[in-house]
Amino acid sequence: MSDEQYLRYRDDLEVLAAIGTQVAAQTDRVTVRLSGALAEAAVAAWQREETAEPGPEGAARYALRDAAAELALIGLAITERGRREGEEVVVDLDVASAGAAARAAE
Repeated sequence: MSDEQYLRYRDDLEVLAAIGTQVAAQTDRVTVRLSGALAEAAVAAWQREETAEPGPEGAARYALRDAAAELALIGLAITERGRREGEEVVVDLDVASAGAAARAAE
């Protein structure tokens, strides 16, 4: 790809970020319902201690670590403000965390 394409992509990123700013202003959090098992797995990710520093990592490993961090943040939200409703857990998630989960499902 040419440098010119990447300049356009950088401009696209700026527009996407501006859209994100407006979305965040309108929807700070979204209420979601999760199965109890998924909620427990997210809380376990939050409670897990990762003591080793990550070594050199390529894009794929960085993406995996980033996804694990997003899951842990969902676990934190569940710990702080989640509530059981029958077999499910209801929690208000930051829109960025909800978006990260939705992207991971794609």
